[in-house]
Amino acid sequence: MVKIVTDTLTGLPLDVLKARGIPVIPQIVIFGETSYRDDSEIDTATFLQKLRAGKEAPKTAAPPPSLYNPIFAEAAQSGDTVLVIAPSAKVSGTVRSAETAKQEFPNADIRILDTQTVACNQGTLALLADDLAKAGKSADEIEATIREMAGRGRLFFVLDTLEFLRRGGRVGAARAILGELLQVKPILQIADGQVAPFDQERTKKRATGRLIEIVSEQAAGRPDSHLCVIHIDAEDEAKALRIELSARTNIQNIPIYLLPPAIVVHAGPKALGAGFFA
Repeated sequence: MVKIVTDTLTGLPLDVLKARGIPVIPQIVIFGETSYRDDSEIDTATFLQKLRAGKEAPKTAAPPPSLYNPIFAEAAQSGDTVLVIAPSAKVSGTVRSAETAKQEFPNADIRILDTQTVACNQGTLALLADDLAKAGKSADEIEATIREMAGRGRLFFVLDTLEFLRRGGRVGAARAILGELLQVKPILQIADGQVAPFDQERTKKRATGRLIEIVSEQAAGRPDSHLCVIHIDAEDEAKALRIELSARTNIQNIPIYLLPPAIVVHAGPKALGAGFFA
């Protein structure tokens, strides 16, 4: 039997993953001296309230290896194979934590798959891996499929402000200030496993329009692209984006996912994006 494991950086609803029997490892969000698991101790809505009320910038930490131990121990005893569908090692320490935990079970078949992405694309890969496992595919077959798909992942998003990237050291203070003064709205992407600039526009409306153009060009007419929309505190904008993308791509079923606190730390409120597989 093949057991799929993932973490909260997927942004998938926890009840969906629980219903499927997929263990979900939390990310850790830190406000001052207090840390929170984002699977049970804090959610995005509560995080946003604390973010707006607080003066100190929050931080994130990868899940400790010990959180993987019960899952790995059970697999070692049962002889099952574990496939960990993990976020990019270039943006999160989750892969390192899973690899550390794996060392405690040298005789178990535990495979850590760096998906080179985050958010809904990582979630799509976790769900597909689970579908394949439930269909009786072997661990080798599932791993090969997920690794091949991961290489075709595309994720684009528009930020409302550069402030949160500045706080996290992802962009310099001078660039952030200049961007705010010029009202520049960056369009970012996940490329080679890390956040990278793709384009920029002078207003959020124009940046969203450009996002629609980019995604529509690359995903049009391909229902197997697994197109999804992501947002942070921008539900109306996400729904409008879904309608526009559906009309342009002729893809009818486009899920919308709320991004988790560990991504909000760096992206900030009102971020909007889309992920798919080219």
